[in-house]
Parts: sequence; structure tokens; C-alpha cells
Amino acid sequence: MNSVWNQHVRRDFEELLARFQQTDSVRFETFSKIWKEMKFGHIFFGAAGREKRAFSRLVLDVAAVYFLPPFSFQIRAAGLYLLNSLYHCQSASPRVRIRVALKDWEDVLSFEKDALGAQHLDAVFILHRLLFQKAFHFTAMPALLTFRRSKKEARSHLRNKFVARACGPQELINRDMMEELSNIHRLYDQLKSSYSQAQRQRLGMDLVHKNLPARLRGHVVTFHDWQKRKQQEGSDEDVAEGTSPQAECSRRAQLLSSIKCKAYGQAAEVHKSRRHRRVEVDMSEQSGPVLPNVRSRSSKMSLKARTDRNVCIRGDMGNEAAATTRIHCLTALDAHRPQANKEESAVE
Repeated sequence: MNSVWNQHVRRDFEELLARFQQTDSVRFETFSKIWKEMKFGHIFFGAAGREKRAFSRLVLDVAAVYFLPPFSFQIRAAGLYLLNSLYHCQSASPRVRIRVALKDWEDVLSFEKDALGAQHLDAVFILHRLLFQKAFHFTAMPALLTFRRSKKEARSHLRNKFVARACGPQELINRDMMEELSNIHRLYDQLKSSYSQAQRQRLGMDLVHKNLPARLRGHVVTFHDWQKRKQQEGSDEDVAEGTSPQAECSRRAQLLSSIKCKAYGQAAEVHKSRRHRRVEVDMSEQSGPVLPNVRSRSSKMSLKARTDRNVCIRGDMGNEAAATTRIHCLTALDAHRPQANKEESAVE
């Protein structure tokens, strides 16, 4: 049941975050407007009795993911607003607190620093309000550990749009930096040109890259285009995987079929003591994997048949062995045995 709840709750959260992302804003007023339009305040109305705390725990755990990296600053701000709204709207009493792992607290502090530097005071105020109300529960793990919990989570194509792209090179190569680099490069070139030709050849100072700032800017633009193309390809693959689960099954079946063909189409390595025997492999073309020949179970000869075949008795012994033994003969031999013993003692 929790997996079903998790899937539906995550889908609703991603729909809310996608609407907030389209506004290109990080204001709490904009988020509150979307929250009211989607009537998210009714999310806890269906839970009753003991399900209140379990459902509140599930909802807060799902929402806390969007407050942490690798999502963009706008999505993280929306995740903070979502946590604040869910925490105050829950019907459980006492309120279920928001789990925050100790390893994630540094990311929370860095978010507060970035928000304060960008003058997003509404995000800073809400974070301080939750801290003042002791809404955070600092734990070792971000979620409760359960037995046989599935580690693989279904990723939607909307979630990839929330992830912040690596923009370090683009931020580094700005207009002021390019002008400064051009001036330094021109001065460096003039300094090398002030030496005579003989001194430059002797000291090996002819290595000057022409148009270095323009080349550097071209590399950054190429990287940015490649990054956009890869992101678009990744989103298309996620959409295809989400809409056609049968394609994944067919790919897996084809992979298993190819592995079986390779395994059965090659001769097994022969032990050293059996290398004198021939190993024959049927390499005839077949549409499917080549299955090994299954030997039919041969019937063994009985012990009596093998004895008759291997043991050969000649003369009278053979006739006696072939004859059937009678029980009264054995008793007669036992009856005449004392008389024979008396005769032997008299002779002696």
C-alpha cells in the first residue's frame, strides 16, 4: 500500500513543482497561489485513525527529496515551501516532524547562504520559522530503514527537468572576465615580443597562443550545446521507457537469448586428461539458441544377466549351477551328516 501511495503522491508533487517552475519565480506568494488552485490542503482528508501518522510520514519524506541537491535553486525553494505547507496542514497530533539526515545539513546551510545572498528573504524566513518550531528531526538516515526495501525508484521525465545543470564554465566565462583575459594576453604577447629574435629562440619563448580568449569562449559554447543535447536525449529516453514497459522486457529477452546462443554455440574447455577425445559441436544455423543434446536414459542390464554373460562354468559344475536348488536336498544333507562323522572317526 505504501508503494501505491508513494507513486501517486510523487506524481502530484511533481505536477505542482512543474507549474511553479513555469513561473520563473521563487516567491512564496506564487507558490501559495498554485497550492490553493490545486487544493493541496485536502491531501490529508482521506487518512483516518492509525493511517494519519503513517501517511504524514510518507508525504514529508517524499517532499523532503526536492529540498536537497541535485535540484535547482528554484525547485529547492519550492521544496521548502512544500515542506512548510505540509507540516502545518497535517492532521496527525502531535505533528510528524521532517526527517533531515546529518549528512544533508550542510546542503541546507548552503541553501540558506545562497538565498540570503540573493535577497530571497521569504525562503530564509520560512526556514528559520521551521527551525524555531523544531519541525526538523535530525537523524542518521534520510528515511526509515525497512526489511527488503526496494532501492530502485521510478524516475519520471519531469524530475529530470528539475535537476540543475552544471553551469560552472558558463559562470566563469563572463564578459568582464573575457575582457580581463584579453588584456592580460595582449600584455603577455607584447612582453615576449620585446625580446630579440635570437633571445626568443634561445630561451624557447615563441609559444604564444593566438586568439586565446576567443578559442576559450568557443570551447565553453560547444560544451553548453553538448550539455543541452545530452539533457534532451536523456529526457526522451525516460519518456520512452515510461510509456513502453514492454520494450524493456523485449530488450531483456533478446539479451538473454544472445547470451544463451554464445554459451551453447561454443565448445566447453576439455580437461587435460580427456583431450584425446574428440569434441564435436553442431554449428548448423538455427533461428533460436542451440540447445544441448539430452541423452536418453539407457536401461542397465540386471545382475543375473551380466553374471550369465561374463561367467562361464563347464562340466558337471555347470549343470549343477544351472539346476534349481531344492530345500529337501539341503535338509537331507544335514540329516546324513552325523553318520558320516561316525564313519570318519571309526576309520581313524
